[in-house]
Amino acid sequence: MKVDFSKNNGLIPVIIQNNETQQVLMLGYMNEEALQKTQEEKVVTFFSRSKNSLWTKGETSGNFLKVISIQEDCDQDALLIQVIPNGPTCHNGTTSCFATEPQISFLKELENVIENRISNPNSESYVASLFQKGINKMAQKVGEEAVELVIEAKDDNQDLFIGEAADLLFHYLILLQAKNLKLNNIEQELKRRMKK
Repeated sequence: MKVDFSKNNGLIPVIIQNNETQQVLMLGYMNEEALQKTQEEKVVTFFSRSKNSLWTKGETSGNFLKVISIQEDCDQDALLIQVIPNGPTCHNGTTSCFATEPQISFLKELENVIENRISNPNSESYVASLFQKGINKMAQKVGEEAVELVIEAKDDNQDLFIGEAADLLFHYLILLQAKNLKLNNIEQELKRRMKK
């Protein structure tokens, strides 16, 4: 990166975005030293205009912002930093400094439900009971659902095909959890392949 610090008295605006939800969390400023520290430590450090010094977000509250990626804009005088926040970002205790709710996709929401049912099992949970049967049973179930989807693909009953597609995706999400992976990991791999 070749960031242009020559404008605005050596400061550049920095937009902080949640890497998973894409919610904008806050806006801060960095000088060259703050950017260097952020890159080295992989935790967001800003330049405080009121204190005229560096400050690492979370140094008081513990709500650090773990850096996932840093991108400069087309003029190289602003940054977008995607992060994983450790708690609320705003000093008011809210997720974001902006009055917006995160736009979480349904699949991400379903992934969270599956994770919760695995972490907090109860006897009525299908997810928990399948997870307790182990990786072989979970993988077998994905295989069964894949075969059933292929069979329905050969017919013309769209409702049955949609049902089998939903079953396959649901069991695939359970298997990902068993492997300590998220849809985001698969998404990143697909993005990497698109560049080839």
